[in-house]
Amino acid sequence: MENEAIVRSATGGPAPEYIAWAPYPLPRYIAVRGTRLRFISVGSGPERVQQHERRTQLDMFQKVIPELAGRFQVQALDYPGHGHSDAPVADYGAEFFVASVAEFLDEMNVHDAVLVGESIGGTIALLLAARHHPRVRGVVAINPYDYDRGRGLRRSSALANVVLGLTAVPAFGEMLMQLGPYPVVKRILEGGVSRKESFPPGLIRELYDSGKRPGHARAFARLVRSWPSWPRARDEYSRIELPVLLLYGDHDWSRVEERETDRQSIPGARMRVVGDAGHFLALDAPGELVRAVEELRSAS
Repeated sequence: MENEAIVRSATGGPAPEYIAWAPYPLPRYIAVRGTRLRFISVGSGPERVQQHERRTQLDMFQKVIPELAGRFQVQALDYPGHGHSDAPVADYGAEFFVASVAEFLDEMNVHDAVLVGESIGGTIALLLAARHHPRVRGVVAINPYDYDRGRGLRRSSALANVVLGLTAVPAFGEMLMQLGPYPVVKRILEGGVSRKESFPPGLIRELYDSGKRPGHARAFARLVRSWPSWPRARDEYSRIELPVLLLYGDHDWSRVEERETDRQSIPGARMRVVGDAGHFLALDAPGELVRAVEELRSAS
């Protein structure tokens, strides 16, 4: 495992040496499937692994990690092609992310963890549970992204629908992601919360800057073109034998019938809908997320 005081980013400049929102040790880096990933590991106790949404990074959990770290050992990572992790040449479909997270769990020697995943992070967690990954003991799946042929993000706003539709065009999509101006990215990201003020100051700018790192525009464009791979996850949910809590924001992009399909597909799953919360529930309703993780304490 690599844990450097200063790690040079792919641009040649230094990667962040600290986490601005908490007095934690330096972010750390680990090689997974030949790709360097950024992660943090804080707290002590039963293990909880946080998994973020597409086109974001571990900092999306900044409102919940400090609270959880007082009771759990919390791991959180940036996926390949996200945040401050490197962006390998890959297809960026669901299987790529599932394999990357599975190997992260192995490299970190995680045991009996509850996976806490938002959006694609929730779908990744459910797939690992369905495949009986030996390091997984339960799942809190927050607004899992497994419906409408993977195009849920296009429901966030008219602007998102247009931009992401164009992103799916080969070659043009990569250019669009690389050149996209900050106001456009800001508007699309704000479509993930129920209240704009839920975004901490500077976080949208951090997400924008991370998306401009070398290879990240290509990674996101390929992720968009791989959208149909995510709804296929539902075909495996019936094999889940672990405790699962489905947590939805009432303003999530998923529809009531799509949420109910997930609940019925997962044996024994419980479901809760949180009021006045959107797709980025960890930003809109962090207290509800902390309580949900507490509920699965007995799973570890």
